Amino acid sequence: MGDAEMAVAPLEEQSGDEFCSFVISHFRNVKNEHHLHVCDAIGAMSQELRDQNLPLTPLIYFGATCSSLDRLLSEADPPGHLLDALLAVLPLVVGRTSLAILKSKYIYLSEVLIRALRAKAIGANGIVAGLKVASLMLVVMENVAWEDLSQLYCFVVGYITHDRAKVRKHSHLCLRDALEKFLAAPLLAPASEIIKNDFERRYLLLAGEASSKGAEEVLYSLDALKICLPFMAPKSLTTILKYFKSLLEWGIPLVTERITDALSTLCLHPRGEIPSEILLDLLCFLAKSISDESSADSMTLIARMLDAGMKRVFLVNRELCVGKLPIIFNALKEILGSGHEEACVAALAAFKSLIESCIDERLIKQGIDNTSSATGKNNPTVIEKVCATLEKLLDYQYEAVWHMSFQIVSTLFEKLGKYSSYLLEGTLMNLALMEKLPDEDFAYRKQLHECIGMALAAMGPDCFLRILPLNLDVEDLSAANLWLFPILKQYTVCAQLSFFSNSILPMAVKMKVFSDKVKQEGKLQLSRSVDGIFYSLWSLLLSFCNYPVDTAESFKYLEAGLCMALEKESGLCGIVCSSLQILIQQNKKVVDRKENPAAEVSPLEKLGLAVYNEQVAHSNLCVLKSYAGKFLHALSEAYANSCKDIGGILLETLGEFASIAEKKVVSDFFKAKMLRLLKVTTKTAVSLNSKNLDLMQIDRATHVASASIERAQLFDVAASLLPGLDSKEIDLLIVAIKPALEDADGMIQKRAYKVLSMIFQNSNGFVSRNLEKLLTLLVEVLPSCQLPAKRCRLDCLFFLIVYVLKEGSDKSRLSITTSFLTEIILALKEVNKKARNRAYEILVQIGHAFEEEEEDHKEKLCEFFNMVAGGLAGDTPHMISAAVTGLARLAYEFSDLVSAAYNVLPSTFLLLQRKNKEIIKANLGLIKVLVAKSQVEGLQTHLRSMVEGLLKGQDSTRSHFKAKVKLLLEMLVKKCGIDAVREVMPEEHMKLLTNIRKLQERKERSHSSKSVAGRSVLSKATTTRMSRWNHTKIFSDFEETESLVTVHRENSISGRQSKGPSMLQLKRSGSKRTRSAAKGLQEDSFEQLDDEPLDLLDTQKTRSALRSTQPAKKRMDSDDDEPHIDSDGRMIIIDGGRGKKVSKKQNEEFPDMDTDGKSDTRSHFSAGSMRNQKRRKTSDAGGWAYTGKEYASKKAGGDVKRKDKLEPYAYWPLDRKMLSRRPEHRAAARKGMASVAKMTKKLEGKSVANALSVGGLGYKKIKRMTGNRKKM
Repeated sequence: MGDAEMAVAPLEEQSGDEFCSFVISHFRNVKNEHHLHVCDAIGAMSQELRDQNLPLTPLIYFGATCSSLDRLLSEADPPGHLLDALLAVLPLVVGRTSLAILKSKYIYLSEVLIRALRAKAIGANGIVAGLKVASLMLVVMENVAWEDLSQLYCFVVGYITHDRAKVRKHSHLCLRDALEKFLAAPLLAPASEIIKNDFERRYLLLAGEASSKGAEEVLYSLDALKICLPFMAPKSLTTILKYFKSLLEWGIPLVTERITDALSTLCLHPRGEIPSEILLDLLCFLAKSISDESSADSMTLIARMLDAGMKRVFLVNRELCVGKLPIIFNALKEILGSGHEEACVAALAAFKSLIESCIDERLIKQGIDNTSSATGKNNPTVIEKVCATLEKLLDYQYEAVWHMSFQIVSTLFEKLGKYSSYLLEGTLMNLALMEKLPDEDFAYRKQLHECIGMALAAMGPDCFLRILPLNLDVEDLSAANLWLFPILKQYTVCAQLSFFSNSILPMAVKMKVFSDKVKQEGKLQLSRSVDGIFYSLWSLLLSFCNYPVDTAESFKYLEAGLCMALEKESGLCGIVCSSLQILIQQNKKVVDRKENPAAEVSPLEKLGLAVYNEQVAHSNLCVLKSYAGKFLHALSEAYANSCKDIGGILLETLGEFASIAEKKVVSDFFKAKMLRLLKVTTKTAVSLNSKNLDLMQIDRATHVASASIERAQLFDVAASLLPGLDSKEIDLLIVAIKPALEDADGMIQKRAYKVLSMIFQNSNGFVSRNLEKLLTLLVEVLPSCQLPAKRCRLDCLFFLIVYVLKEGSDKSRLSITTSFLTEIILALKEVNKKARNRAYEILVQIGHAFEEEEEDHKEKLCEFFNMVAGGLAGDTPHMISAAVTGLARLAYEFSDLVSAAYNVLPSTFLLLQRKNKEIIKANLGLIKVLVAKSQVEGLQTHLRSMVEGLLKGQDSTRSHFKAKVKLLLEMLVKKCGIDAVREVMPEEHMKLLTNIRKLQERKERSHSSKSVAGRSVLSKATTTRMSRWNHTKIFSDFEETESLVTVHRENSISGRQSKGPSMLQLKRSGSKRTRSAAKGLQEDSFEQLDDEPLDLLDTQKTRSALRSTQPAKKRMDSDDDEPHIDSDGRMIIIDGGRGKKVSKKQNEEFPDMDTDGKSDTRSHFSAGSMRNQKRRKTSDAGGWAYTGKEYASKKAGGDVKRKDKLEPYAYWPLDRKMLSRRPEHRAAARKGMASVAKMTKKLEGKSVANALSVGGLGYKKIKRMTGNRKKM
């Protein structure tokens, strides 16, 4: 086929030739000359086959390509470009030819291929294509003699050291694929021998006569061995590794790097046998070759290779591997100390991996046996040498990598476990010495504590404290190791309760005795410090109860101490109860086989779960169950004598013991409490019904009050026992509850409802059996329900209604809904936030139950909506406003009800005409929900009626909500557009619309005046984002919304300039309740209900939103105890909560205080208001302080304890300027705190209130100076 025959056929004639199209698409780079030649060749071949009417199949192309190559090679001087083009087509067509044909034509194809590769005119592209064909041919041949493959294989080996890099690469890949194919065949040995002989020949030539070309060929051979070595026969592999050792001795970096790469590949490959002895010699040689002159890359490679190599040798020959571990660890230590980051990371990974893989129990046992022998120190074992090596990582020369050293030592502690107390005692002592380093010289204290904590978890607290004792017996407590307490609390796991009983508790008793002694001597400061140690020792009980290993054997020794602590030390009740709960819950979890997700299990918890199993946990629970009766009595007595702070945890612990105790024990205890409740109730009734008035009437009232408290406590105890009660006991509890539901004492009634709600929540079986009786009971006791019990009653209704909605029939659902709907609706207006929210939850839960109906769910949901809307016909404004509130909540929750809510709009507009603020506020909230939740199309349909209804009538009552009406109109303008609202706006209110338009234009101009980087992208969203329900945001008065600021800063609704007072003036003139409401509730910090999403790309809007979520600074008020803080950190307190005259000097020094103790508001909305606000922000120093004046004694100078209150305390606010970037701000804050510290000695013996009073803080000095000046 000559050059004239190589004309490309027209593309339209080749449309049916798939292979030709594939080749052309594969070589489509028109700028590449070789690609053009390939396209010419395949096009001419395709045209010739068409002319001969041959099918254009891959087999025909295979024959045509081979015959074309054969004819071309027969010429004396074949053209190179054509030869390269045909060879480029050959691997593509061979890959599409069947294996049977390739095997049958192997001899012919290999001869043609060898002739082509020997041609002088062939280029690099042709050689690469030929090597691809050779790789395919060598891989497909099976069960053939080596003689049939040897010629082609040797030809490929000859290209290992070719001058062109891509030729070498393909020859290496070809050999790798062939060796991988020969692994399970007898062809592997001769194939590996040829590669070995080629490498050996080049190595010997270089060793005999050094030359640059010989050196390059050896490097190229090493590149080939890097990927071929894992697949070679063991005999050839052993020989090559021996030559590797000789090459390493030359110390040539390029050679060492390639050998290291080859060994790493060999060690990482999951192959069978490797020559472990020779490999270990090479690893040790490389380990010893590390020096300060080694590069970072070489150290990194060696560290990774040592890791992979030693693990591989350990699997093959353990004894040989462990003997060389000290050498390897020393090498990794040198790499870690080199300071090269990547090398250090590789060394850290190698350390951890080798510790986990190569240190086993046999090695550890040898070290333990050697330490106990007489000659152990003179003949250290391998594990002792390793421990000594790792201990050196804590020396100062490794200071820069101490954070990595701590991780390595932690891994070793974890691996050695309990034996680390014998092998790593010195290491632990060194870690303790590092704790004494000053903070400015030691940046890794957190990592140090984690390392010491791992040592504690590994060896246990008994061995740990033997090596590092707390040293509480010293005279100077500053010398004690008090820094160990946080570590002991956090990292103690799988400890022994016997150690706590025998060692920790005696120390706690000794500290208590010592505290009482120094307290009697008048050393109050020392007494408080010792008390802190006492409580810290007891707090370790929490950690000792974290998967203890001897609960079944040692809990009996701890039980008496715990009961005594519950009885005599109220401050320890929380610690004891939490510890008992942990002990019970962990064992119950194991018995019940409750597993946490793997991501939530901490490493310490894994250690505990490894020790515990179902049998151990069951034994532990049996022991705890045997002491349940004692703890039930102890906990109930402690609860009877406790304060409110620890009552909850005592009841929770009672419930835990009730859940595991014997049924008879719980039943007897419960009956005893019910009998006591009956006696107390009877005595209370007799005392109340007695009409005998005598001198003991006051004592009788005191007795009734104490009896009420006891009754309430008995109800709480009974409720906590619910997990261990059966149906009979629950029936008895209901009998005791019934009269309490109608009790005149609100506290008793609240407790009764609380117990009833807990029964409903946890006892579905009881509810199902007594549903009708319970419904009747709740209806009967409704008239006597008092305000304190309202929230707990709503809890009862919630759990009962949820049960009926899930399990009951349609008839029961409708019945319970109609029975309690009025009560639920009225509860929406409760002042108590929790009660109000529970009512909202019930209403929404009922709506969801109707929505989830399989049939006619929309109709049933609308029917429920209409039932709520029936409240609009109520007789009182309270009922009407509550019904509107419920409609707003349902419309907010369910999008399907928005259209139904529009049906009540006419009634809403009629209600707006009533002169009742409560009704108007609720209806405006409903309209706000509709505007926010509706689509634009729905709003436009009702736009006229909305606008007219909002603006109709302007009496004094409606004027109260002008700001809110304006806000609603702004929302309508944003959603529907200014033009749509203008069309329906009455003519007399056009000024209002003009005002709104001007405000919008002003905002847009302010945005457009900003730089491009900070310019706001105005949102055009027409639908609201999903946000949380917020009662306050929707139903607040205008005085409680941010719109009031806009009203007083801009024009009024009528378009005229507002002459009303500013917001701060309103706060000063209004009531305390109004001012408290203006500050907003915590729920105001959640997402706002608005028609426009927050634009997070707008810096100003985002900052404003973040500022709005921060609690407002509290200001001085005539009824508050909130002090002023000046810029120097000094607190100015007006004694007794009454305003006092402040001199001119004080006014100059504290400009943010006026004469009546209130904030100055004269310039709040002035032209320089932003500057004044900025000045106030930088001058105010921290906010609210608590003086503790209710603890002040009237008869003495100090503080006294008050019943049902915390111990005497005061709160000094931290100064936020301490975190300022400006040095002068930080200096002022430090000065203020320093003045507080200096006054401590002067204020001893005084009450907190007196100490923080005007005279106690040196305010008298200021006043005296002012008086002197007046006299002058």
